[in-house]
Amino acid sequence: MGKFRGAQMKLSSISSSSKGNCILVENNNSSILVDVGISRKKAEEGLEFFGKKPENIDGIVITHEHSDHIKGLGVFLRKYQVPVYATEGTINCILNNKTVGKVDSDLFNVIKPDRDFSIKDIELLPLHISHDAADPVCYRFFEKEKSCAVVTDLGEYDDKLVSSLQNLDAVLIESNHDVNMLQTGPYPYSLKQRIWGNKGHLSNEACGRLLNRLLSDRLKHILLGHLSEENNYPELAYQAVRNEINFSPDKYQADNLDIRVASRVKPSCLVEF
Repeated sequence: MGKFRGAQMKLSSISSSSKGNCILVENNNSSILVDVGISRKKAEEGLEFFGKKPENIDGIVITHEHSDHIKGLGVFLRKYQVPVYATEGTINCILNNKTVGKVDSDLFNVIKPDRDFSIKDIELLPLHISHDAADPVCYRFFEKEKSCAVVTDLGEYDDKLVSSLQNLDAVLIESNHDVNMLQTGPYPYSLKQRIWGNKGHLSNEACGRLLNRLLSDRLKHILLGHLSEENNYPELAYQAVRNEINFSPDKYQADNLDIRVASRVKPSCLVEF
């Protein structure tokens, strides 16, 4: 891993929520989108906000086929012929999804969990996650000695995933819901079970516990993402994660970390490392 040499990396959120996700990972030479779960117009506006043109995106990596991760993909691809990378199961679901519409199947490239690949001078490692999708993954990115990851949509994590996410410099990580809000909220019981199940989403506290296993002297930038609109507030997520870090027996303290909450609806949280 990390065999390439190049420039400083950046991690930014164009949109991150249970309604739509689109994340930008870049260096001076390469630009990669993680998911296009928002409209093409919003994706274009988000890229413009960060000084990028859609025509200059070098690749799109897809985590899984749920609507909040691929909603705008078809429209985006029909205007911009960008290579797409995803697991075989995810690609099959996308190409057979009527809401995506007709897209050029030649743009799609099959990747496999735990097998690295590169998009220009950024190296990527897809990692299997526990979610109710065909073959979902999260992604770790390497460039020079720097590394970041986008880790959302997982109901649980295991030692293998934790091991594969060590020594990050930055991470966008799921802090989906407040447990009490979910339990007492209006969702039907079956949906509540799905969300808090082992193939659902991480709660604020679970996010903090996962972070405690990832924290290192290198990891300084933490972006909390994929917040539920109905079952969370940014302030709740932020404080719950800080509490989990501060109350852990480890040496790390939240005040020494750059912890931010990615906006559900607008570009936010540009970090450089």
